[in-house]
Amino acid sequence: MSENKEEKNEQVENQKVESEKVEETADSQESEKAPEAEKEPTLEEKYAALEKENADLKDQLLRRAADFDNYRKRMIKEKAETAEYANSNLLADLLDSLDNFDRTVEAGATATDVKSVVEGIKMINCSLVKMLEDKYGLTGYGAEGDEFNPDEHEAIGRMEEEGIEKETLKQVYLKGYKLKDKVIRHAKVMVSVPKA
Repeated sequence: MSENKEEKNEQVENQKVESEKVEETADSQESEKAPEAEKEPTLEEKYAALEKENADLKDQLLRRAADFDNYRKRMIKEKAETAEYANSNLLADLLDSLDNFDRTVEAGATATDVKSVVEGIKMINCSLVKMLEDKYGLTGYGAEGDEFNPDEHEAIGRMEEEGIEKETLKQVYLKGYKLKDKVIRHAKVMVSVPKA
């Protein structure tokens, strides 16, 4: 029996040794394969990869340039359309006043009383001025007796006058207009200056 035990022990040890050899062989094969997988690419492979990356970047650049060019053209077109039709709202609002003027002209042709025609024109003027002030921020300025301001008034003449301390508007030839705070037409005025 002791021989059987020894044989069995010997067989078990042989199996252990064989399994260790198999494991070592597998490890050595894996270690041989690992350097092959991590093997550095050749110059041709690097060159091909760089060529592909370069082509991709060129394609992206061309697409972005085309997108930007299309955007620029679209903005130019929209800006031109905006400028072309910028006054359409104002013109639509002025149509009512034009219609009223047409009615006044027709009524004036057959009117026997001039006073009624003048009243009609005054009403049109008031409604037009109110619409421009309320809706568009257009305000008129320049009245006789106002202080002269060279930023708002254009002096077309000067006359000396006694009894005044500052330059004032003696006469307004053409009314000035502001759009909100910006002068869009200077008032043309005659200026009274203090006598020296």
